Amino acid sequence: MARLLRAGEGVWRRKPIEHIEEPEGTASQQLTRELGLWQLTAIGVGGIIGAGIFTLAGTVAHEKAGPAVLVSFLIAGVASAAAAFSYAEFAGLIPKAGSAYTYGYAVLGELAGWFIGWDLLLEYTAIVAVVAIGISGYFSFLLGELGLKLPAWLLGAPGTGPGHRVDLFAAVLCLLIAYLLTLGIKNAARFETIVVGLKVLVVLVVIGVGFFHLDTANYRPFFPFGVSGAFTGAATVFFAVFGYDAMSTAAEESRDAQRHMPRAIMYSLAVSMVLYVLACLVLTGMQNYRQIDPESGFSSAFKSVGLTGLADVIAVGAIIGILTVMFTFMLGVTRVWFSMSRDGLLPKWFAKTSATHHVPVRVTWIVGVASALIAGFLPIGEAAELTNIGILLAFVVVCVAVIVLRYRRPELPRTFRTPGMPVVPAIGVCFSLWLITFLEWQTWVRFVVWFLVGLVIYFSYSYRKSELARADGTAEGRR
Repeated sequence: MARLLRAGEGVWRRKPIEHIEEPEGTASQQLTRELGLWQLTAIGVGGIIGAGIFTLAGTVAHEKAGPAVLVSFLIAGVASAAAAFSYAEFAGLIPKAGSAYTYGYAVLGELAGWFIGWDLLLEYTAIVAVVAIGISGYFSFLLGELGLKLPAWLLGAPGTGPGHRVDLFAAVLCLLIAYLLTLGIKNAARFETIVVGLKVLVVLVVIGVGFFHLDTANYRPFFPFGVSGAFTGAATVFFAVFGYDAMSTAAEESRDAQRHMPRAIMYSLAVSMVLYVLACLVLTGMQNYRQIDPESGFSSAFKSVGLTGLADVIAVGAIIGILTVMFTFMLGVTRVWFSMSRDGLLPKWFAKTSATHHVPVRVTWIVGVASALIAGFLPIGEAAELTNIGILLAFVVVCVAVIVLRYRRPELPRTFRTPGMPVVPAIGVCFSLWLITFLEWQTWVRFVVWFLVGLVIYFSYSYRKSELARADGTAEGRR
């Protein structure tokens, strides 16, 4: 009995915030500080804008919300903004790799940190796959416009069309992004910044030109699937409005994380939400929601009004632009995995960085292969369902943790303070829990299975091997 009680205490041990800025791990487990404010902001915008506009906006409008997809994004944006304030406070206070995993570990304890980190490994990897599938849809559209036909077996996952066996283009994209990330954060961020600029330019062209081809009749009925359809849509598009979460995992690679990370989070979310709202208004105004192509919505919308040439440009822009979303979330999952391994919760073999570029090459390639398999063999709907519940729970944990830490340690120096404490983070908690209730039961089944696997790994390995357990000199690691 005493042993069980000691074990119960051990799961609450916390990373000491007082030493959070000190270097962790050996020289082969260090990341380099290369990123400035605008590079961080570009990574955030790159993670937020992309799949939501070019892929999920059309999918949700066609299948779940109709013109009310605009409301879906606004609902998701409110929940995301409430959580963004909490992330911004933590990013300035705890400038370490790992984001929500690290925050949960430092404030709520080891088991909470493990729980969120383990979820993010699946969620972020699935997001990379979803985005790759979306790009593949635009790629197929573009090939069709050019009169080129590829064998049906490599154009989609099984069950997505006649003869489809694998989405080869989506799988290859995942591997290419993994390769890019192995070249070092400085080179990768330079690529990201340039491509984000091109993507924003494409979105502005879409909004500007599309505004002159709106038909207000397409907005009626505004809620064809009922108000509940808008909320169901919000739960589906939620992952498209929180790229700042994945961006915050790069805090340890920022030159001045305590000042720059909070600002980059707020800048990226503000810019992205304005563009999302305007883009949804244009998409559902140009074409009736029933005719919107769920895989290449804007290209089909512009083609429907006779702007075939611009539709091709949008398809090219979407292919290039959505790459940044893949980049941001693959960066995020590799840094969470790296941080968990350096803390001893997963084998330290994964935490080794390359001698030349100082990035975690091993986990990057593992994530690249895993996301390629998901993208190649799962339809976009099933892959998207893997992405939301863990992220929503991560938001809950971060919002709760920022309240707890504000009252537990009010004296800690904070470069950014969440306004309206505790109301604003509480709104983030409530919205996130509310959106969770709209997810399909299959999503819950997958989540429970992943959670149970995580518990087995934690209690059989991580609990005894963590750095905090070793520091205490006991298997229980009491603090």
